[in-house]
Amino acid sequence: MARKDKQDKENNILNNETYLMYYNRLTALAISMFEWKNLPPSIDPRFMELILYSDGQVVFFKDEVMGYLCLQFAIQGNLNVYRLPTTVRAYAVNGYQKVLKEDERVIIWNNYLHTSTEIDIRNYAKRLYKMERTIDVNLEAQKTPILIQCTEAQRLTLQNLYYQYEGNMPFIFADKNLDLNGITTVNTGAPFIADKVEIVKSKRWNEAMTCLGIKNSDADKKERLIADELSSNMGDVKAQQYTRLTSRQEAAKKINEMFGLDISVDYREGIFIEEAEKDTAKSTGKEDDSIE
Repeated sequence: MARKDKQDKENNILNNETYLMYYNRLTALAISMFEWKNLPPSIDPRFMELILYSDGQVVFFKDEVMGYLCLQFAIQGNLNVYRLPTTVRAYAVNGYQKVLKEDERVIIWNNYLHTSTEIDIRNYAKRLYKMERTIDVNLEAQKTPILIQCTEAQRLTLQNLYYQYEGNMPFIFADKNLDLNGITTVNTGAPFIADKVEIVKSKRWNEAMTCLGIKNSDADKKERLIADELSSNMGDVKAQQYTRLTSRQEAAKKINEMFGLDISVDYREGIFIEEAEKDTAKSTGKEDDSIE
């Protein structure tokens, strides 16, 4: 019983760690997608994106003492005709609070729905974690696909033998008096599906990348994509980029008009993304319109 409890505890720990692995990886990507330029030194872009990710909203304003700030807020008072807050209360974990009216601040929304990205990330992380653990269990089943029937008196002896097997011992030693006649083994015949689950997991990961606006092939490497198909997927990625970028750019414009600043924001694009676009353009112009 003690060993079973230990195994259950280890499995629960591995389940949680696997979920957190995917959650943290996707979260890190989500909050790193945008590049803010010309922000005042008192604004922390990492914190701003982290709150947009978790809350779906932040408020930009100028404090008389601390200068420009971008913080979490709670809605106070009534909504206007467009169902937007007329008064908000900015706050921080150190106890800082400030009530702000419409002409004193600009709200930055994560998207037009005013929702957080974290909801989607939790969903994808949960699905990816389940598939990853399914692969682990299926691989383990290939190692021990047997069911053993024996008497209670034989159970402890057979458990000790199994521990040798589980520990990858090159030889298994048993007492010469071990009665094998009362032992029945049944091959559970667990099918090997880890490779199929891996393909589905890869597609789910690519779906998460598309959701975040990160370019990906959205296909198994063994498949051949024609340029039109790849371009279509790039269109989906670009559309997803706009869902979060547009609301940020609109907020930057309002901030510049209200406070006389020159803030801008765009998607952070690296060499890999630029090269992917070049490869797509080249493939479209070739007679062989397929990409491996």
